[in-house]
Amino acid sequence: MEDRRYLSASGGPIALRARQHSASCRELAVRCPRLQLRSLSAVTSAIWLAAYGLFVLSQNSMVLSAAIFITLFGLIIYLHFVKIDQESLLVIGSLGIQVTSSYASGKESTTFIEMGRVKDVVINEAIHMQKVIYYLCILLQDPGDPQGVSEVVPLFQSSKPRLDCLIEVYKSCQEILEQRKTAPPSNGIK
Repeated sequence: MEDRRYLSASGGPIALRARQHSASCRELAVRCPRLQLRSLSAVTSAIWLAAYGLFVLSQNSMVLSAAIFITLFGLIIYLHFVKIDQESLLVIGSLGIQVTSSYASGKESTTFIEMGRVKDVVINEAIHMQKVIYYLCILLQDPGDPQGVSEVVPLFQSSKPRLDCLIEVYKSCQEILEQRKTAPPSNGIK
């Protein structure tokens, strides 16, 4: 399937890839732009030039060593814990919803929510800095109160797609959730 181009809430480019594995299984992935070597080089150069200036003034070589160490350590932390390249949502009608975040370092963080706990998938809105931001979230059913919601799980927190992209993801999720609601209950015997 081809990528569809959208914009994030901040105006940056993102791409949505939707794959339908079967009638009740869809994977929706939002990709953010990869880390640019130009911006990385600019930040590293600025830090090292500032450290060199301090070295010239203080004549202490520890300043240069500390700048190199802090830059490399900061880059590793940023790539491994902050910079997310892709967020994906795998919706399987009979099992549940898997949410995966892929970091720039290659690390992946995955959460699985059983379909029995899912009450609904909705588009919510929030006001942030005099702006309305839309986000997709999963409402989890309260075990004590079938009509209540125990938790709200926001999706695509890093990429922050705009409403047009969220509507497409929402429609795909709702199609599968509707199939689950209209399917006859299985008794587990084949």
